[in-house]
Amino acid sequence: MKKTLLIIGCGDIALRIAPLLHKRYRLLGLCRKPENSGKLRTHRITPIPGNLDQPDSLGRLAGMAHAILYLAPPPGYGLKDSRTTHLLATLHRRALAKRRILPQRLIYISTSGVYGDCQGEWVSENHPLNPTNERAWRRVDAERQIRNWGIRNGVSVSIIRVPGIYAADRLPLARLREGTPVLLADEDSYTNHIHADDLARIIAATLHYGKAGRVYHASDDSHLKMGDYFDLVADHFSLPRPPRIARFQANKYISPSLMSFMNESRRLTNARIKQELHIKLLYPTISSGIAKACLLPFLNQK
Repeated sequence: MKKTLLIIGCGDIALRIAPLLHKRYRLLGLCRKPENSGKLRTHRITPIPGNLDQPDSLGRLAGMAHAILYLAPPPGYGLKDSRTTHLLATLHRRALAKRRILPQRLIYISTSGVYGDCQGEWVSENHPLNPTNERAWRRVDAERQIRNWGIRNGVSVSIIRVPGIYAADRLPLARLREGTPVLLADEDSYTNHIHADDLARIIAATLHYGKAGRVYHASDDSHLKMGDYFDLVADHFSLPRPPRIARFQANKYISPSLMSFMNESRRLTNARIKQELHIKLLYPTISSGIAKACLLPFLNQK
């Protein structure tokens, strides 16, 4: 008999994960917008109505699943993740009221932004957290809530910290066409990436092999600076390379959201996903993933 898996946050990554799990799990997905129900069903995910910002809508989730994949982001403001608070409170309170068991496993998808600026150093999963913006603080808060909840209730929790996700439809082509500048090489920051398909495989592997209380970096083998990444994409798609500017000029030409990423430099280690989760990356380098993306328009025409 299949176990039941509840997916919280049914976006692109969840839809990539679904085919990897059908044989072992009956898939349920929290669905905030009714118009998305059809898409979930086409991926063999049964939609469950509910909204993490409306706790009263979450009551059906208690005792429903043996495991939970939590991919939903925190709200867009503040230092706390109220959505995680609502979910965990609902799971616990309603499970007790209805005498239902809690899930055995919970996998939380976090971000490498929790480390803040590491000045280009190599960062393992044991590196101290140092969030430098509200977005990262909300992720730290979510991680702490989930860890503590898992310890209190005997639920096995694993956390996956994810850097920049890319795929054929998730490349900075618009920015390149607009001529958005990047930093001079000697002032630039290291960035980390993972192909969306590899991220889906890492999440599925964590569900099967991940250790309780363990953190994993979902990162490929590349260690490029951000400007080099933009150059690589530009070269593959025959676009002009972006202009280079000094950091002191950046605030005038670069959006605050993009600048927040340029202000943080780190290189993530990924040995743990290979050793413990038995992951062999489909796209070990950004170059290999982008090269495949360049072929897709041709393949779609065949």
